[in-house]
Order: sequence, then C-alpha cells, then structure tokens
Amino acid sequence: MSLLDQRWEELADIKRVLANRDWFPGTSGNLAIKVDDHPLSFLVTASGKDKTKETKEDFLLVDGLGLPVENTHLKPSAETLLHVEVFNKTNAGCGLHVHTVDNNVISELYGDKGCITFKGVEIIKAYGLWDEDAEFTIPIIYNHAHIPTLAAEFTQFVNEDAGAVLIRNHGITVWGRDALEAKKYLEASEFLFSYHLKLLTCKNLMLNK
Repeated sequence: MSLLDQRWEELADIKRVLANRDWFPGTSGNLAIKVDDHPLSFLVTASGKDKTKETKEDFLLVDGLGLPVENTHLKPSAETLLHVEVFNKTNAGCGLHVHTVDNNVISELYGDKGCITFKGVEIIKAYGLWDEDAEFTIPIIYNHAHIPTLAAEFTQFVNEDAGAVLIRNHGITVWGRDALEAKKYLEASEFLFSYHLKLLTCKNLMLNK
C-alpha cells in the first residue's frame, strides 16, 4: 500500500468515527492529513460532501497552497487554508475541524473574552499536561467569512505542533503531530465543552432552588 493510500485510510477511519458521533451536521466540518513534507502535500475533505457516506471522492490531494495537485472537479474544503497554515508552520501531521452545538455555544459564551480556560479536570491530560493544577486555554477568534482573513487571524495561534482554536459560532479546529494526537485533542475539547455547559446548568439549578 502506498503512503497516499495509508494516509487516506487513516483519514477515512477518523471520518467514520466522528460521523458516528454526528459531528458533521449538514456536510459541515473538514479533515486533513499530511502526505509529504517536501514539497508539502496533504489530503483534505472535498467540499460539500455528506461525511456520513464513504466514497472515492471523500478527499483530494492538495499542495502547500491548498490547491489540487491534479486536475479534478472536486473542490477542497472551504477552510483548507487553515490546514495550510498548520502544516506550513508546524510539524503537525493532521488537522480536524468540526461544528457541534457544544463548541458553538461555548464560543458564543466566551467569545467576547477571546478564550476559555479549563483547569482541574482529568481529561486535560489528553493535551499532554500532567501537573495537578494544569490549565488548558483555547483561543476564540472571530468568524470571518473571508477565508484568507480568517486564516490570517487563525495563524496567530498556530505556534505548536499540537493545538486547538475555536471560531466563534462556527466550530473548532485542532491539530496534532499525527492523526491520533489530533483526535485526542478534539475529543478532549468536546468533552470539556460538554462538561462545562452541564456544570453551568447544574449550578444555575442549584441557585434557583
């Protein structure tokens, strides 16, 4: 099996898992995985595809500018430029972007603050933070409709080989050195969002008793 085929299978497996969690509503979301470093090329989800289905047109190969490597009728996902920033600036090997109700609500609640910080929750260890009082902060950026402008703001927070950024009322983008790490970042972030919203609800119920 070629390296391209291996990476395709890795990305298809992640898409399958996330689709089963209903994390791709209305064809939203996108996934990317690096194939080569020199020159940079990566597989990215094709725009407008139903990600609950599996076809030979789920992904296409693009270059370091996010442009298709071969002639194709497929269009790269709208947020391909975000993956371009990640792969060009870091040693990340995989990027994932999903729209969920929880990450959208969190981004709205804390959007004016520009970030949300989590502390004292065991799942934070998924980010490689093992200290007892470890904190993990996820930046929240404005949802610019103009993707190059969005990418320019997003790239300010792309400084490590693994990370996460929330786009207000849009979704979360995470990346990692490989597919497993990116998936861990995504799962941990979504867990924290859900936990935090449930905790706020419980606290409000107790206050109103």
